[in-house]
Amino acid sequence: MTTSPLTVAEPSTPSFSPLYQQIKSLILQSLHAGEWKPGEPIPSEIDLAARFRVSQGTVRKAIDELSAENLVVRRQGKGTFVATHAEQHVQYRFLKLVPDSGDVDAEGPAEREIVDCKRQRASADVARALSLRTGDAVLQVRRVLAYRGTPTILEELWLPGTPFKGLTAERLTAWHGPMYALFETEFGVRMVRAEEKIRAVLPDASQAALLAVATSTPLLSVERVAYTYHDTPMELRRGLYRTDTHHYRNDLG
Repeated sequence: MTTSPLTVAEPSTPSFSPLYQQIKSLILQSLHAGEWKPGEPIPSEIDLAARFRVSQGTVRKAIDELSAENLVVRRQGKGTFVATHAEQHVQYRFLKLVPDSGDVDAEGPAEREIVDCKRQRASADVARALSLRTGDAVLQVRRVLAYRGTPTILEELWLPGTPFKGLTAERLTAWHGPMYALFETEFGVRMVRAEEKIRAVLPDASQAALLAVATSTPLLSVERVAYTYHDTPMELRRGLYRTDTHHYRNDLG
């Protein structure tokens, strides 16, 4: 593939950005277009420098930022790879609930039950979160995650209808890996970042029944909007977490 030389904007112009940021943007465009799939290697720094006609140091700085944002993964002696939610260290990036004793790995994967999966019209709040119009088609999924037989997390999520056409309860049930790995593998949608709001709530009768708790039990409510490349929202997820045997942990760098 031949790429024209970059025209670098002058610092005095409003559109100016450092050269490495421009290279980062070009690499992001290739990631978004699927030129390199999750888990696959991207070209070497030398090859990318030749492709974009910039120095290897400029490419390295762009990749440094992509790596810091968990979009690519450097592997010593092997190269740089597109990050994937199928990798063990990425699987729990957006799941911060951990057991009070032991760790996530020792606890093992959650037992998952799909309560329902249906297509509907987006309400105003769902449409706003997903940058859709009210009434646009969305997929609503509700599931319960249990650890060692104890229902621990109740999740309700909404996905834009078009990118996830063909997603059914049967496909969700048959998939045994992380849900975000299913999204990137089967639908070409990779969640790259998320925003969360956390508060304490009491469950309603239906929620309490699914989590096997009393309606007076305080739960942790986590509302998350997950984004793919170019800050495009692709998922609204509302989770209710039991915290009698687990706690929410976030490592701050």
